[in-house]
Amino acid sequence: MRPLRPFAALIALLPIAWATSVEGAREPVLKQVDVPHSYYWRELYLPQLTTGPSSASFLPGGRELVYSMAGSLWRQTIGADEAVELTHATGAYDYQPDVSADGRSVVFSRYDGAGLELWRLDLASGREQRLTSDGAVNVEPRLSPDGRRLAWVSTRRNGRFDLHVADIGPDGIQNAKAFFPERRTAIDRYYYSAFDHAINPSWSPDGERIYFVDNADVAWGSGDLWSVAADDPQDRRRVLREETSWSARPELAPDGRRLLYSSYHGRQTHQLWLTTPAGAPPLPLTFGEFDARNARWSPDGARIAYIANESGNTELLVLDAIGGNRTPVIAKRRKHRLPQAHLAIDIRDGQGRVVPARVTVRAADGRAHAPESAWMHADDGFDRARQHVETQYFHCATPCALDVPAGQVTVGVQHGFAHLPWASTVELAAGESRKVMVELKSNALPAAFGSWMSADLHVHTNYGGHYRNSTQNALRQAAAEDLDVIYNLIVNKEERIPDIARFRPGADPASDNVRLLMQAQEYHTSFWGHLGLLNLSDHLLLPDFSSYRHTALASPYPHNGVIADLAHAQGALVGYVHPFDFEIDPAKEKSLTYQLPADVAHGKVDYLEVVGFSDHRVTAAVWYRLLNLGFPLAAGAGTDAMANYASLRGPVGLTRVFVDTGGRRTPEAVRDSIKAGRSFVSNGPLLGLDMAGERPGATISRSASGALAFRVALRSPVAVDHLELVYNGRVVRSFVLAGDRRSFDAEGELPVDASGWIVLRAWNEAADPLVLDLYPYATTSPIYLELPARRPAATGDATYFATWLERVITATEAREDFNDERERTATLDYLRAAQQRYRALAEPREQAR
Repeated sequence: MRPLRPFAALIALLPIAWATSVEGAREPVLKQVDVPHSYYWRELYLPQLTTGPSSASFLPGGRELVYSMAGSLWRQTIGADEAVELTHATGAYDYQPDVSADGRSVVFSRYDGAGLELWRLDLASGREQRLTSDGAVNVEPRLSPDGRRLAWVSTRRNGRFDLHVADIGPDGIQNAKAFFPERRTAIDRYYYSAFDHAINPSWSPDGERIYFVDNADVAWGSGDLWSVAADDPQDRRRVLREETSWSARPELAPDGRRLLYSSYHGRQTHQLWLTTPAGAPPLPLTFGEFDARNARWSPDGARIAYIANESGNTELLVLDAIGGNRTPVIAKRRKHRLPQAHLAIDIRDGQGRVVPARVTVRAADGRAHAPESAWMHADDGFDRARQHVETQYFHCATPCALDVPAGQVTVGVQHGFAHLPWASTVELAAGESRKVMVELKSNALPAAFGSWMSADLHVHTNYGGHYRNSTQNALRQAAAEDLDVIYNLIVNKEERIPDIARFRPGADPASDNVRLLMQAQEYHTSFWGHLGLLNLSDHLLLPDFSSYRHTALASPYPHNGVIADLAHAQGALVGYVHPFDFEIDPAKEKSLTYQLPADVAHGKVDYLEVVGFSDHRVTAAVWYRLLNLGFPLAAGAGTDAMANYASLRGPVGLTRVFVDTGGRRTPEAVRDSIKAGRSFVSNGPLLGLDMAGERPGATISRSASGALAFRVALRSPVAVDHLELVYNGRVVRSFVLAGDRRSFDAEGELPVDASGWIVLRAWNEAADPLVLDLYPYATTSPIYLELPARRPAATGDATYFATWLERVITATEAREDFNDERERTATLDYLRAAQQRYRALAEPREQAR
């Protein structure tokens, strides 16, 4: 084993996060796709790297399967325990196999970091042939029964998901074309493109029709089930109206009478369903509190192969269509294409204690690897100048072991913010077994600055992803990230609400003396902005959303102020989550409906996700304006982690709030500390601030102006560029950081001459490869000052929000879908009262202390 300098190997493994202020650097995965909300379609639709199977296809005879697993294609006989690896591309991953009817070849999709291209594998010779080279996203290849045509989905035309068809022969594909013309919908959509898509193709047994999913004039969900004549795009027939979620994948049985597809159909998880080509009322084929998807008929129609996540990870099963017997297809023995070695990873902290951690392993084949049972996760962006593909990682409950191709292997380990990242390389010979000992060095804040618990205020343990998460596993994820508290925000994904059955007040029973998990709520609207409702004492607020256009719940009422009152009646905290991705100039915005300023003016908001799934500096700028106007608003933080996703922007605890609970580890102590602002928020740097013996959340009262003694501390897993004291929105002290810029302490005096607020913040202009976020950022909640002199006039800030609310009022007045005049009047009165408050604050005489 050849150790490297502390960060050298990790920089090779991890991406630079989103660089909003510098050229180049971090870009989204599959940036060529022009469809909104990438964190949905990328996970719910596109294939992802998982250690378990992800899709399968029968060979003729129905006794064997070709399936994708761990980035390769494998062949296995049903009932046998040996899997034979068919493909293993360097630095690329193979998915979605479709076996030709004659059993001679397999078409599949290969991801190489730049896009997904279609390939063909000759099963006899092992020869691979590239079918597309357009740099687009090409997925879901399906061969016609006669093997002469290929249907698939591609973004090659316009960056959106379109059904394509081509002739296919020995030389590859010819006459490729999009099957349907572009069509822009006349209705407004929230999660989907304004242009229709066509996905999930399959052929009828006679090759005359293609079954697929299309969202023509569908506002919510990925569309209805359709069929179309293979030679006539005009001959379209809607089979079934259904709110699908990217993975219905309809497929007609060999008898031509039963249409198999996957749906949640009023439930919380996907199961297999049957309808007919005429759209008969569907009936379920499988049952359970887990997902069953990516189903394929056997050639004789007697069996169905599908992917489930009943065990948590993905698994391949074969279901007898009559009788319901399920046969797991498990690769207990694997015949690899490359020589293998065995690697064990043992992780300990500075005191020699075993700790779990987040681990990245990249082997000599240029691919990421993980233990066979681990959940593989992928980042949502990367710097193409540093990497050819995004970072994949897993959580290691020490010790963990895995097989990797022989050669040089790079291992990176991270465990929260209070330990320095670790990385090294090891050279493994074929057949060798080696243990890597990892010792993590502490870089924690001095204890004098508080007794901190870290909490992620915004996690979705289950949200339609590849995996099925349990509360116990979510807490194991937290332990690997050195996170103390998870708030699981139960929320709808269109008509379903994953995890709704798990709600209960207080600590979840899976919690222990070290870690807490609490079931909370995110309240969705597509109009007012999203709310986090923490520590509800009795029940969820249903229906959990409003202002869903083109539904029975289209009314913008209840607005967020009403929901805040209902939550506060249960003793809950109310916060605005993932607020701002770009600077808001109210006078220039085409439309503005975000209700935050109104709810703050009415005293409804307890915290703001200053660090979250948004741009932290932009959000902080809005927060500063509210603080300048005298509204005490604590800083919160939440990752918005979909913790059962294979592809996500970051793990639980990527962004978190550190609260000083005085050593108490109870839901009430966490809640009270968040509300009081005894906290700082961060995605990496740790901050300590003491002003005249007081810490964030406190109020310092003085009978005269003067100087306040201060102490500050910084500890960070990454180098920090800027450390600053901000007083009433102005930087009043910048500290010079030197050396590795990961540790700093200072004390001094700060002149103060007016009431207001002070925070300590740390930030970088650009992304850092070790922080899976836009850029490193941290800030304390405010320390408030009460002095004889009033706060500086903030008339510009008051005018800013008054103009903001003018735009909101205009947008609200244009809505014609309130249920009655009472709702409309109550909403507009609420907004106008808040606007009047800001107008009054714009007058100098209204500036309070």
